Amino acid sequence: MTGSYLRTYFLAKYITSNAPALAKLVTPLQGFMIETNGYRKMGLRYDDLIAEENPIVQKAINRLPLKEYYDRNFRIRRAHQLSLMHQLLPKDEYLSAEEDVRYLTPYILEVEAEMKEREYFDNMTVVKK
Repeated sequence: MTGSYLRTYFLAKYITSNAPALAKLVTPLQGFMIETNGYRKMGLRYDDLIAEENPIVQKAINRLPLKEYYDRNFRIRRAHQLSLMHQLLPKDEYLSAEEDVRYLTPYILEVEAEMKEREYFDNMTVVKK
């Protein structure tokens, strides 16, 4: 899950920075897809949807500041409760686009970079001169 998520994340960054014409076509579709998903109507942020089963994501979650960690758990529990009751939040409590920030992605990228670096150093061969 994390690998495909990060590929999508980097593809989106590449498109918005290097292909402005394509970005103009994709941006309205992005807003439509976010509204269709409805996760903001349950008070969730985009990064709340990332599966926790991956060890990289687990390490990233453990690095979150304590307040952000508790806020994430609250949002997920509230969304589960709303799902069980087949309800959505009142419209005034919907998450706005400004509040939907990527709070976990930087930590995921940091953990992945550390794992790649660790793998590089673990597999490094020392040549005697």
